[in-house]
Amino acid sequence: MTTYFRPIAQTDAARPEGALPLAGNPIVWFSQVEALTRGQPSRLVDVVDMASDDLSALTAPRADVAGLGMSAPKLMGVLNTTPDSFSDGGRFTTTEAAVVHARRMVEEGAHILDIGGESTRPGAAFVPVDEEIARTAPVIAALKAARIDTPVSIDTRKAQVARAAVQAGASLLNDVSALSFDAQMADAAARSGAPICLMHAQGDPKTMQENPSYDDVLLDVYDYLAARVVEAKQAGIEPQNIIVDPGIGFGKTPAHNLALIRGLSLFHGLGCPILLGVSRKRFIGSIGSQPQADKRAPGSVAIALQGLMQGVQIIRAHDIEEHAQAFALWHAVNDNKQD
Repeated sequence: MTTYFRPIAQTDAARPEGALPLAGNPIVWFSQVEALTRGQPSRLVDVVDMASDDLSALTAPRADVAGLGMSAPKLMGVLNTTPDSFSDGGRFTTTEAAVVHARRMVEEGAHILDIGGESTRPGAAFVPVDEEIARTAPVIAALKAARIDTPVSIDTRKAQVARAAVQAGASLLNDVSALSFDAQMADAAARSGAPICLMHAQGDPKTMQENPSYDDVLLDVYDYLAARVVEAKQAGIEPQNIIVDPGIGFGKTPAHNLALIRGLSLFHGLGCPILLGVSRKRFIGSIGSQPQADKRAPGSVAIALQGLMQGVQIIRAHDIEEHAQAFALWHAVNDNKQD
């Protein structure tokens, strides 16, 4: 029976002797893990009592992503070139508007720009390949022409869209289906040599919120991503090019989302950088009593900081200025090497 190890992440200045860095993070450490086995009570285990093989994935520094070091958290700015995205649909459908917004996000502190041409909100309709390419590739090319050197990610499930984006200048791939939607996506990713984010989703966007269910959401999502990581490697994608995302809000109830956020540190066991995308999502509005998506920055930042406390390397967000300010303060408070 499989045992999973969730590091009990800490940032306190009183760091005990023998505590280990979490995924190479100089601020976040752990000295115990929660051992989880399906159908049995969890238990705490001291790291000194763990096998070195079990610890290596939890402690090893992560490879750079598109030239960005993963020892400090990075902000991925959301740029939707769609008419129907849940919080900003229709605002950046022209190339000119998209470039202006991208430049603003970079000035506010975005380290990566994530360009999407197909909404993945609950109930969203499928977008044909040609239309998705027309929405995204010209924007990516325009960003490069405008000498915006920030790495660009293409948010797509489709191999043809990914290829067109890489040709236009994208250097990351972000697949909400974790290579399961398009049989050619794994080959496209492998041939591109670009890092790719594999996200968990139960069902497709059109149906994913129709009564999602799990035996154990934390362990089920972990197992799914572990299997997708193996398949990605078998398809020729280099291990250092794989990022994982638990897919908050994609085929999950609010209770599922909260369970995943509480247990985020478990996913370090996959040995990959973790991306967390919670920005402006519905459960934040429900818990925070804010029905208007573009007014959910405070709740989005609150959950993002929970991610930082558990060593998450990439936060995907709409409100970059607010997140960057919060991250700077979080780092200042928790960097115990500062005077």
